[in-house]
Formats: sequence, C-alpha cells, structure tokens
Amino acid sequence: MPIEVKDLEYTYSQGTPFEKKALAGIDLTVNEGDFVGILGHTGSGKSTFILHLNGLIKLQSGSIDVFGIKLVPDKKNKQDLRRLRGTVGMVFQYPEYQLFEDTVEKDVAFGPKNLGLSEEEVAGRVERAIRLVGLDYEDVRSRAPFELSGGQKRRVAIAGIIAMQPRVLVLDEPTAGLDPYGKEQILSLITKLKKECSPTVIVISHDVDEITRFASRIVVFNDGKVAFDVPMNELFRHGEELQAMGLEIPKAVRIADELRMRGIDLGDVVNADDLVRAVVRKFDKTGMDETDIAKLSAAQFDFDGLYGASASDVRSGNGGGSGEATA
Repeated sequence: MPIEVKDLEYTYSQGTPFEKKALAGIDLTVNEGDFVGILGHTGSGKSTFILHLNGLIKLQSGSIDVFGIKLVPDKKNKQDLRRLRGTVGMVFQYPEYQLFEDTVEKDVAFGPKNLGLSEEEVAGRVERAIRLVGLDYEDVRSRAPFELSGGQKRRVAIAGIIAMQPRVLVLDEPTAGLDPYGKEQILSLITKLKKECSPTVIVISHDVDEITRFASRIVVFNDGKVAFDVPMNELFRHGEELQAMGLEIPKAVRIADELRMRGIDLGDVVNADDLVRAVVRKFDKTGMDETDIAKLSAAQFDFDGLYGASASDVRSGNGGGSGEATA
C-alpha cells in the first residue's frame, strides 16, 4: 500500500498540565490514485495527522509506511526523512508566506536542490513546475516573488513543491483567503496536478461544499479518531451525525432534500455540480444530450442564489439566480 498508518497516537505537551491527546489509535490506508478529502472541526486531529505523513512530527506511537519508507518511534534515519519529503509534498495553508528567495526561479529550485539533483535536472524541473501551475516561465523566472499578485504567489509556492515531483500531494486549506474566482482556479489546478504530476492527493478543507466537488473519498476526524472513511457519495447518509460533530452538510444536499420533500426527486446529489446537472436533466426543454450536460459546472451558475429557492422557482427556472440551469 502506498500509505499505511497503523495505531498512530500523538499527545501534545506530554507530562505537563497542558497535556492534550491529539490522535488516538489512527488506522488509515491511502491507495495510489486516491483523491482524499479530510474534514473535521478545529482540534479534531486532522492537521496533526497530515504533519506525520512527511515526518514533520516525530512519531510517539504506531507506525507509518509510505511507499516502503517506514517510520516508527525512536528511529533516527535522516535519509528516510529526506526520501519521505521528496515523496510526500506538503503545501501548507497560505503557502505564499513561505517564499523567501530573491527570484521565483531560485525559490522553486530550493526543494529539488535539497534532493541532491544535478543542476541540469533542477533547471528542467523548475521550468516544468512553473509552467505546470499556469505561470509564464519567461515572464516570472527572474522576478521577485514578493512582486507578484496573491494568486501568483500561491502558484509559485505550489510549484516549489511540484518541482520535487512528489508521488503524494498533501494540501492544507489550499483555497484559504481567496475570492471565489481564485478558489476555482486553485481547485482546477489541483485536479490538473493530480492528472499530470502527483497521482495521489490529500486535501484538508473546512469547506464541505468545496471538497465534495473534487474528492472521491472522505475521511472525517473527530476527537482524534477517524469517525468516517467512506466514498464521497455515501458520506451524507450520515447527516445528523456529521452535524453533531459540528460539520455542515453541503448546500446541494440540503437543496435536494428540501426539493424531495416537496415532490421533486433529483436522485443522488452530493455536490453543486451534481445539482446543476440533475436540474438540467429534469427540466431541460432544449434536448441537451448527456455529453453537453456532463460539461456543466456549478461555477457557471449563481449557485448560492439557488439555495433557499422554492420548488416552483426551480420548476420555472428562476432559482434565485441566472435561470440558466433550465437551459
């Protein structure tokens, strides 16, 4: 298994009056190619968990195996940590705050150089990574990263991780602080990186509407334990339990449930894209085929305006928004 975590436990400030158990017996396997979304309220243990995945927190109890790199308590092997950090790329919340070199090119090159690669290999990786995140290599390579826009800085920071060509990409709140357009751009970039660079992706997010649009599997942390580990389309069968943990139910699920109670059954709906496509399939009068419907995205619609719309609004195409969903 690419990532296998067994009986992982962690306690902050052990032996002090401030002792706090953060993880309690975590068993979790992540398969190659998974797109895992991690949800949980503040203090649930999700961030502590991901910091273990590339050795940023030393194991106290349990074991972790990442593509054959084994971590156990008290094992001191710097080479293992070096290999691990080249295998698991970690993008922290507000990664642009980690930029420090005087040019974009030097900043992106920092990680690959630490892997001991040749100058030629480093240069090739840097150019590819900058282009992969959607920046013009010739335009930004010699510029100071601090001169760039907020969105560009975030892309440079991500490029610095991608340049190490990690097999696993872990992102902690990757859209924090961005406007809706910026969020959509970063989420689209993550999907692209999964296809072209790092096939296994793990994303922490507090935004359940956001994460359900992309993840195929959801892991929910609660009080230091894994409360749920299920395919994304099964998670919201446990709506009452999730709400008891302080987690929101996606707007799309709430809308679909409300419409079902009013006599409009849209079938299985988990995220905003599902909702848009379900509405079009049910009410489209123009004869759109399945290929065209499959291309529809919630980003094209005033989805927030639809929430709270009445059943008659949806039938008529008003929806509180653009009305495009009825084609």
